[in-house]
Amino acid sequence: METLSSRQVYANNWMTVREDAVRRPDGTDGIYGVIDKPTYALVIPRDGDRLHLVEQFRYPVRRRRWEFPAGTAPDRAEVDPADLAVQELEEETGLRAGRLELIGHLDVAPGMSSQTGTVWLATDLTAGPTRREATEQDMRAAWFTAQEFEAMAARGEITDSQSLAAYLLLTLHDRRRGA
Repeated sequence: METLSSRQVYANNWMTVREDAVRRPDGTDGIYGVIDKPTYALVIPRDGDRLHLVEQFRYPVRRRRWEFPAGTAPDRAEVDPADLAVQELEEETGLRAGRLELIGHLDVAPGMSSQTGTVWLATDLTAGPTRREATEQDMRAAWFTAQEFEAMAARGEITDSQSLAAYLLLTLHDRRRGA
């Protein structure tokens, strides 16, 4: 698909929206609306069979949601993914990882967004204070076993697609390691 033109139609500190005029392979013209956001890091904090999740109010769906700690750098900045993972883990949970391992990559919503993410497994954890942003002040955090995580997902209590996909990456990672 060929991009004929592109124009930004909206921007804030977290995202931009652009409209691209495109030419499809069959020669017909069309438009694409694209949400551009920087790469995010999602961290799976694990201590044995326990996984650390955060819960917060998600305005677009008007509900509180359990999910793995994740986020982007402020002001749409692109930051080294490993540094971002460390930052998000400490900021949202207060945990520090003695070991951080990249276990996969995700596309958020490739039909409408250019955003991609990295998925990290954090182990050898030590607790410390959180450094939550103003928008995260209502955030809660708790440990759950893998069995509890799966039961919550089956009941529709965990619906965040990135967290569910990250759990699959963790499962595949563990299978490769023979865990």
